[in-house]
Amino acid sequence: MSGGAPGSGGRLVVLASGNGSNLQAILDAIDDGRLTAEVVAVVVNRRAAYALERATAADIATEYLGLRPWIDGGGTRETYDERLAEIVAAHRPDWVVLAGWMHILSSRFLDHFPDRVVNLHPALPGMFPGAHALADALAAHERGEVDHTGIMVHLVPDERVDEGPVLATEEIPIEPGDTLETLAERVHAVEHRLLVSVLADLVTR
Repeated sequence: MSGGAPGSGGRLVVLASGNGSNLQAILDAIDDGRLTAEVVAVVVNRRAAYALERATAADIATEYLGLRPWIDGGGTRETYDERLAEIVAAHRPDWVVLAGWMHILSSRFLDHFPDRVVNLHPALPGMFPGAHALADALAAHERGEVDHTGIMVHLVPDERVDEGPVLATEEIPIEPGDTLETLAERVHAVEHRLLVSVLADLVTR
């Protein structure tokens, strides 16, 4: 498996904090021709992130920049984002993809990549922002307030959480008896498909 052929339709830098299943979906789509792009680097902010192993297995350049060690070493959130921007910019990305990146990015990062940072969020626009979107949706369903959640892929122009120009959405019903695990399984399957679809469109613009 590889990150893609040089000179393909879009250079992607993927930022991840955890398992990296969306990164894997991107790599699989590149390999089978659904996405004409190249993942030129994967940046993680947790050393234990499995996304790092996925990238290494695919012979993709990796970078680690942990926020807590940075702060403990006397840095600030602002200088962290500046350094992160330097690392990402060195790989000359056409698009920066947040695939489970668990830090809010400030303008000190975003201003380097205007209209080129893509985020995936497991909720529809205006519903359940933040890191606990699935749990919040399930709790709202149990209160009888909603019968569905969804997926949103959007651009990240500023520091607002899970807001920004929407590129695609898909509604996902919450079934009777759903647990966090069963809901997450269905949501992840849609995430992988929708993110690849959006990226395939973006890299051909």
